[in-house]
Amino acid sequence: MANDTHKHEYFDVLIIGAGLSGIGAAVHLQKDSPNKTYAILEGRDAIGGTWDLFRYPGVRSDSDMYTLGYNFKPWTSPKGIADGKDIREYICEAAKEHDIEKNIRFGHKVLTSSWSSETARWTIEIQLTATGEIRYYECNFVLCCTGYYNYDQGYEPKFKGSENFNGDIIHPQKWDENYDYAGKKVVVIGSGATAVTLVPAMTDKAEHVTMLQRSPSYVMALPQDDPMVNGLRKFLPETWVYRITRTRNIAFASMMYNYCKSFPNSARRLIQKLVKKQVGEGFDMKHFTPKYNPWDERLCAVPDGDMFKVLREGKASVVTDHIDHFTEDGIKLKSGETLNADIIITATGLDVQLFGKMKLIVDGQPFDAHDKMVYRGVLLEDLPNAGMVFGYTNASWTLKADLITEWMCRLLNHMDATGNKIVMPHNFDKSVEHRPFVDMQSGYVQRAMERAPQQGSKLPWKLYQNYALDLATLRFGKVNDETLVFSNPISNRPRMKVQELKFKEQPIEAKEKNYKESDLA
Repeated sequence: MANDTHKHEYFDVLIIGAGLSGIGAAVHLQKDSPNKTYAILEGRDAIGGTWDLFRYPGVRSDSDMYTLGYNFKPWTSPKGIADGKDIREYICEAAKEHDIEKNIRFGHKVLTSSWSSETARWTIEIQLTATGEIRYYECNFVLCCTGYYNYDQGYEPKFKGSENFNGDIIHPQKWDENYDYAGKKVVVIGSGATAVTLVPAMTDKAEHVTMLQRSPSYVMALPQDDPMVNGLRKFLPETWVYRITRTRNIAFASMMYNYCKSFPNSARRLIQKLVKKQVGEGFDMKHFTPKYNPWDERLCAVPDGDMFKVLREGKASVVTDHIDHFTEDGIKLKSGETLNADIIITATGLDVQLFGKMKLIVDGQPFDAHDKMVYRGVLLEDLPNAGMVFGYTNASWTLKADLITEWMCRLLNHMDATGNKIVMPHNFDKSVEHRPFVDMQSGYVQRAMERAPQQGSKLPWKLYQNYALDLATLRFGKVNDETLVFSNPISNRPRMKVQELKFKEQPIEAKEKNYKESDLA
């Protein structure tokens, strides 16, 4: 069935996911490779991805919108740190402005992607979420924009005695917008971006909110309004204001990250000083004193210090301890203390997965991404005609996403110009060592390492998390370096300089037959 091209709808490119990355990829494809036909396969029934899925109180980005926004669409709101609703509307506006929605297939959950070297095509098996019906699409190139976590459920560790708790236990990923928490005692388990968002947001109605953390995180206050932006908007076009602010924020974030990594002790003291100024002299700083260095895990940003404000006002509190077990009325801690609660929110992280749970098959054989390195953060080693969009961990996601999809378009255009239908990266340098894909200590990252692909010890396999370097290589660097193997289904042979690769030979008759079939297609 996979080879029956007459029954399957064909596109040059299939984009998987209609979130922030997927919509951006579609816009770049329309602009930079307008001759390519494409469709977006989206498992849910809405545009927006993360920013449509998450509906918990106060949901927001922990990156400024001048860098989280697309490079082709200025962010014009006065709020630099945007909430989920505003981000969702921004993504939908981008889709509408570029007439993207007509190309989206909603309710299409991708199950399997199977590659055929004989036809230079992927066959994508999808399930219609409304009916369960199985359908197939075909494409020459697939671009995975599925993010990095399971949309069906979050990560929830097993807590002893949780079945005994009389109140509600809720994971933020499953939050019901109509849920009433007015007058309730709330305990939020966690210390990451979600937790520090929930705590100040829920103090508007809750009797009291407690953040229960096993270990502290670095938290920094960022201004919601930007005086420079407000000043520039008085006499410059929005496009100019956006570019200027975007450049400044990229430079500042890069400088801050490098400062933290190069001088961790100094950075730690600086962050601690800023936090102490926010929470006041009487606050126990152990709750904001992590054991790790800054940027060993991602820093949490709180707009206008809202988290620190509710702590000062006594509307919220922080407890640093370990959970022993749940009780009927709350949580018993290892220290012996009891936290009473009507509602327990498990902000315990995401269930990390890549490729949206999609199974990969290459010429009839399962493809294990964990054994492979990632080429320039885009292509997987020895995987033909497939890219992935994975943003920065130390900066805004979209900065990298824009560069990746721009480079993908350059690659597609190069293949058209040279008459090649197949491309895949191959490691010819045996001195390259495998390294973890993401060099961070966060729990959700570490849980995913056994399933994630890897990076290498040097370019083009190494990920530097450096926008300036990626800008130089992805936007301006060449797309036909020695690591990429270009070929065609006619002979299944790469270019002469990479003939050391072993490709499956076919009889001349079979080659001619493939040529004619592909030519007609």
